[in-house]
Amino acid sequence: MKSILGKKVGMTQVIMKSGEVVPVTVVEAGPCYVAQVRTEERDGYRAVQLGYVEAKPKHLTKGQRGHLEKNGIPALRYLREIRTNEDEEYEVGQIIKIDIFQPGERVDIVGISKGRGFAGVVKRYGFAGGPKTHGQSDRQRAPGSIGACASPGRVWKGMRMPGHMGAKRVTSQNIEVVVVDPERNLIAVKGSVPGPNGGLVQVKPTRKQRVRKGGR
Repeated sequence: MKSILGKKVGMTQVIMKSGEVVPVTVVEAGPCYVAQVRTEERDGYRAVQLGYVEAKPKHLTKGQRGHLEKNGIPALRYLREIRTNEDEEYEVGQIIKIDIFQPGERVDIVGISKGRGFAGVVKRYGFAGGPKTHGQSDRQRAPGSIGACASPGRVWKGMRMPGHMGAKRVTSQNIEVVVVDPERNLIAVKGSVPGPNGGLVQVKPTRKQRVRKGGR
C-alpha cells in the first residue's frame, strides 16, 4: 500500500477552474526514507518502516541511532511501520515523495485528534442535559440516569460518561486530493484533517470508496 508521512500545516482555500471555492487542508508530506523492509519469509508479514523529519542524533535513543546508521540513513524523528502488498517492492534507503499521489485521487488521513482535557457529557458527546427550568439548580449539564434498577443492577460497560476527550487516533476517510506540489512537498485535500497544526499525519489510499447509485 502506498503511503507517506507528513505534518499538518493548516487550512486555506483553493479556487478551482470552475470558479468554485474549496476549503482545503495543506499537509507537508515527505520526503520519507525506507528505514526497514519486513518480509513474509523472515518476519511473517510484509511491511516497510518509514522515517520522516531529519533530527539531531542527540535527540534519538542509542537503539534508534544504531538502527538507522546500520542502514546508512540519517537521524529521523518519526518511524512508522506500514503494511505492504505482495506486488509492492521497496529497498532500504529508498526515498518516497508526495508525487505518489495525484489530484482527484481519494485518500484516508490518520492523525491524533486535539486533546480537550477532562470534559462532561454535553461537550464530549452532545448530550442535551437536564431541564432548563422547573426549579432545577444543578442538573442543566448533568448526564441523567446511567443505568436500570435491579436488573442488571450495574452500569453497562461502555456507558458514555464524563472523561478525557480527544488525543485519540482518528482517520478522516475518503478525502479528495485537490492539489499536489512535489517541488514543495505539499498536498492539499478537501475538508478537514485530524490533529493540530504541526501534528504528524499519515496519508494513504482510501479503503471505503463512496459509490453513487442511481446516477446521483
